[in-house]
Amino acid sequence: MLEPRLRHVTCANPEGLHRLAYWEWLPAVAGADAPTVVCLHGLTRNGRDFDALATRLSRRWRVVCPDMIGRGRSGRAADPQRYVLSQYIADCVTLVARLDVGQLAWVGTSMGGLIGMLLAALPHTPIDRLVLNDIGPQVDAAGRARIGSYVGQDPQFATEAEGVAALRELMRDSGPHTDDQFRLLTRHYLVPRESGFTFAYDPAIAVAFREQQSAPAPDLWPVYDAIRCPTLVIRGAQSDILSAATVQAMTQRGPHARCVAFAGVGHAPTFIAADQIDAVEQFLSGERQ
Repeated sequence: MLEPRLRHVTCANPEGLHRLAYWEWLPAVAGADAPTVVCLHGLTRNGRDFDALATRLSRRWRVVCPDMIGRGRSGRAADPQRYVLSQYIADCVTLVARLDVGQLAWVGTSMGGLIGMLLAALPHTPIDRLVLNDIGPQVDAAGRARIGSYVGQDPQFATEAEGVAALRELMRDSGPHTDDQFRLLTRHYLVPRESGFTFAYDPAIAVAFREQQSAPAPDLWPVYDAIRCPTLVIRGAQSDILSAATVQAMTQRGPHARCVAFAGVGHAPTFIAADQIDAVEQFLSGERQ
């Protein structure tokens, strides 16, 4: 599997500056002149979740996978109140400016999809095609509660194998994976610390998330309805975040999204299985013809 290059961009926050890390795959032929696709991870994850997808797409695309603030190789926030959508969007705007492209595709899993929706709905958005992975303008309460039950955990595992076993249980809803496939989801998520291993994110991301959990969910349908670019919704058929009813509504309003559902998968498809990667590649390729 190809290894990307690690790059950084400096972003602003109310307390000062922080470094945002991003991983970049360049096609061997077109290089930086290739069309760009940004892949953005979920709440507790990081950009290396997309290694399998990026390896395939980088045959034709420049693929950029950021680690959002507090995750992976990016800096941590001095104030946990910075772990909110407004900061994430500001950081992504800075990243897009660094990439120096007029248009790009966006693939967002869960939180990454919410950010993609908000950016795609803005006037003069650079996003010209959008993939929403198991997320929409309405998030089911059961899924929000489930995520709230574990986000912010700061475990320490004596061995890497112990950590992998714990993640197998935590991520059982993301679908079946062989040991080799699951290794792609853990090798950049379980990191050494002191005498053991832990997760590669700042546990303080839970502070703002839990405060938001206590408030009514915002109505994001007007945001979705403002999106004009071709949109693909990918859903795990057993998802507790994105309901079938919400997906049905997404196909009938706003950008009239296409939908692909994967059986035996909950929240969220991991883009490691070949059929999931095929769905993304075919959508992006089709819209470029």
